Amino acid sequence: MYRRGHWGVSLLVFAPVGFALVLAGRPDLAVVGGGAVLWLAMLPDYDHRIPGLPHRGPTHTLVFAALVGAAGAGVGVGLAMVLDGGRTTFVSFGFAVGALAVLAHLLADALTPAGVPLLWPLSGRSFSLYLTRADNTIANYVLLAVGVCTTAATVILATRLG
Repeated sequence: MYRRGHWGVSLLVFAPVGFALVLAGRPDLAVVGGGAVLWLAMLPDYDHRIPGLPHRGPTHTLVFAALVGAAGAGVGVGLAMVLDGGRTTFVSFGFAVGALAVLAHLLADALTPAGVPLLWPLSGRSFSLYLTRADNTIANYVLLAVGVCTTAATVILATRLG
């Protein structure tokens, strides 16, 4: 998928997490997490900029999602020290945001015929749902619209319930 499609899937995937955070009394984390997931939405595609690294290779795997999650947990440790807040909350939040951002990217790319090698290095098999080509403009805008509408509906529902 292209940037807009990835943003839409990221919003769609984060919406239930943001909803749960608002209901748990942490709307601040919902906003920060949503922003971070959008900011990281294209991270796996940085493989285009690294010579010798194939597109949809190691950066499009569950291993990479775990590594980005671990980096997010590290950021959570730093935040806990600076903000003098709940270390467990920030560490798990950081891991979840990092991993979720990559997982959302993988989900969007799995909609395309090229798929993603989720289980690399254990398997080179590519996983795909074969729904649309990555360059399909309509599909990218539909994913963005679904993500935005889901997020808007989630915000409305969370504010009414919370």
